[in-house]
Amino acid sequence: MQCIWINNKLLPILALLCSCLSVLAAGTSVSYDSSAIIINGERRVIFSGSIHYTRSTPEMWPDLIQKAKEGGLDAIETYVFWDQHEPQRRKYDFSGKLDFIKFFKLVQEAGLYAFLRIGPYVCAEWNYGGFPVWLHNLPGIQLRTDNKIFKDEMQTFTTKIVDLCKEAKLFAPQGGPIIFAQIENEYGNIMKPYGEAGKSYIQWCANMALSLNIGVPWIMCQQSDAPQSMINTCNGFYCDGFKPNNPKSPKMWTENWTGWYKTWGGKDPYRAAEDVAFAVARFFQAGGVFQNYYMYHGGTNFGRTSGGPFIVTSYEYHAPLDEFGNLNQPKWGHLKQLHAAIKSGEKVLTNSTSSTKQIGNGTDLTTYVSNSTGQKFCFLSNVNLEDANVDLQKDGKYLVPAWSVSILDGCNKEIYNTAKVNTQTSLMEKKSDGAENSTKLSWSWVPESMNDTLSGKGSFTDTKLLEQKAATVDVSDYLWYMTSVDIDNVTQWTDAKLHVNTTGHVLHAYVNQQLIGSQWEARGNFRFVFEQPVTLKSGTNTISLLSATVGLQNYGSFLDLTPTGIAGGPVQLIGKGNVVKDLSSNQWSYKVGLNGEDRRLYDVHSPSGSNWTLNNRLPKRVPMMWYKTEFKAPSGTDPVAVDLKGMGKGQAWVNGQSIGRFWPAYIADKTGCSQTCDYRGRYHTGNCMSNCAHPTQRWYHIPRSFLNKDENTLILFEEIGGTPSPVSFQTVTIGTLCGSAYEGNMLEMSCQTGHTISEIQFASFGDPQGTCGSFKKGTCEAANSLSAIQKVSKAQAIEIDLAYDSGIKLKNSYEFMARQVGGRDALM
Repeated sequence: MQCIWINNKLLPILALLCSCLSVLAAGTSVSYDSSAIIINGERRVIFSGSIHYTRSTPEMWPDLIQKAKEGGLDAIETYVFWDQHEPQRRKYDFSGKLDFIKFFKLVQEAGLYAFLRIGPYVCAEWNYGGFPVWLHNLPGIQLRTDNKIFKDEMQTFTTKIVDLCKEAKLFAPQGGPIIFAQIENEYGNIMKPYGEAGKSYIQWCANMALSLNIGVPWIMCQQSDAPQSMINTCNGFYCDGFKPNNPKSPKMWTENWTGWYKTWGGKDPYRAAEDVAFAVARFFQAGGVFQNYYMYHGGTNFGRTSGGPFIVTSYEYHAPLDEFGNLNQPKWGHLKQLHAAIKSGEKVLTNSTSSTKQIGNGTDLTTYVSNSTGQKFCFLSNVNLEDANVDLQKDGKYLVPAWSVSILDGCNKEIYNTAKVNTQTSLMEKKSDGAENSTKLSWSWVPESMNDTLSGKGSFTDTKLLEQKAATVDVSDYLWYMTSVDIDNVTQWTDAKLHVNTTGHVLHAYVNQQLIGSQWEARGNFRFVFEQPVTLKSGTNTISLLSATVGLQNYGSFLDLTPTGIAGGPVQLIGKGNVVKDLSSNQWSYKVGLNGEDRRLYDVHSPSGSNWTLNNRLPKRVPMMWYKTEFKAPSGTDPVAVDLKGMGKGQAWVNGQSIGRFWPAYIADKTGCSQTCDYRGRYHTGNCMSNCAHPTQRWYHIPRSFLNKDENTLILFEEIGGTPSPVSFQTVTIGTLCGSAYEGNMLEMSCQTGHTISEIQFASFGDPQGTCGSFKKGTCEAANSLSAIQKVSKAQAIEIDLAYDSGIKLKNSYEFMARQVGGRDALM
């Protein structure tokens, strides 16, 4: 203890201060072996989840992180998005929702670890895979290969991110939350075409990363030939068969795909909670040490960040937390229980010897025996499509459902089965605010100004058809291609056709200031031919072609060489007798973006705001139109969505902040959906599809932080022609709860904060049939099932003894718990 004289008194000081400083400065050591992640000497298995800070808002981060913690996660994983942080070369932005330092500090404050995935290529269904498009225009550059220009840029950005993390003391040895970092991303999947340059590039990546001295392990995902200084990891729907390329490395799963992304014109993918849990349990049965859900919260592709092309604005991914941050039940709860079950055996799993044997009936029993205590922990799995009865002799008899894993504490007590969902199912609803819904929205509008472009006047010229992202540097989805052609013999060009080869993704063609047609191609084929009849006049004819992108290529070998726009063409006029006039080498005039974008019509503070028209003659189904309306924020705290039913295609802003691209006019296929979902068997993205014959995306997330307390402004740019009259604002909340209780387990059910039980619609003590929202009584039924529950339904928490499976459907419940124990007359 140190002391000091003050006013002739000897006072002890600094003892407490010194003690605090030693705690704050204490670093965390992170190491590993083949069976554990070792943190400060403690042997661990780690559950992690991906939450991308750019796909939510800073106001949402604490709640998302807390729900991840409550769901049983140990860590949060995120990419760092190069294009957002360095939109212009050497001009950086780490503010607002790009403040990843703040995000990581919130993760640490919640008591969780962090996984930093720098990449800086991220894929992520993100525009251009996360690369800033200015890279494309650097002379001599080739992305993701042994190219000095690219490597210099990559190293500069990676070093920038690492330095920021070091300054903020975010790495574990500094006392921060980051326990792992990643360099590159899934390069092994696309490496072969790069040849020897690809192999040397990967070696360079590893050496460059190590030179940064961050003090925690580096990983490379999907890189079977990763240098031994790196941990190679697995991504996919299943990773139980994965083996690291170094026997000393832990078995790590960096992306367990909890669902899949959506594309415009596509249906809704769905991956059942039972199958995700099955994959996780199989992974840990096979010696897994670290598992990360991709995504745990998918969120929203705000602005123009979605890639693809044609990936939608919502990035919900059927993750445990939905796009709005609500619990996606039963997935969130079912996985929470799985985490607790596996964690109960953590000390055995990380310090043991294991053995696996075939039991029969297609089942495997893996037994872990602690090296120090002899304690046992077992996984009993059934990968068949039929249920299996298993007799483990003195350790008991078990029914293992098809495509499931039972976890056995002490190898003689089932504490979890992946097929037995003992958590609630929540059916979410979009609800209109009563007061707001009574007032119809008033719209004003202004046409997109096209006098210049339809007359062929642009900003620069060239004698060739330019590649779009090279011309725009992706500051806009839009690029105008304009030229003129002189016609002497009109007869020769009667019934002519305009022929355009484009790599699109969307094309609008005007001839002599008249729209002659629009076209886009779906199903992954973005090179298409536009051909429409045109009426030409004697003399000069003006051709104006508006090319629009819908997210740049984000995946694949040489993705930077994938062209967009009318690159190279040809653009031709085809006359009588198939006479061809090739315009590809004409003098072309170009304009990047829309005049409305230049005038910032989407900004409520734009001086061009006075030009809006407001009267009763609202233009409908008119392309290239801007619409504006004022609205009040829906009451309460539930998440807000805008229903853009009636609109065609375009972009939307609320109070000047982009909520993304919209395209409700794009309808999903009529076929391929099913009312039921059989999760048994290996999942693929065509399984269990829904939303056939409906808009791929109709509702768009408006974060509460985007809204003012009083008046708010919604601005829509309509590209292909829509009708804003049906547009409305709604909140997203739980409408109906369902659950099935299994013997020996407690079923917990709850609504979101501020909601209470309004009605119990169905209860069955027996063998109910059907699914959530459509339960019906089975052949075995206790007569008083519903009335017994209704008697106690007004309580905030209730417990009911059940002997058999029970289907319970609640509407607007606050909290409900059911426990199933012996005694068939419990509900009588």
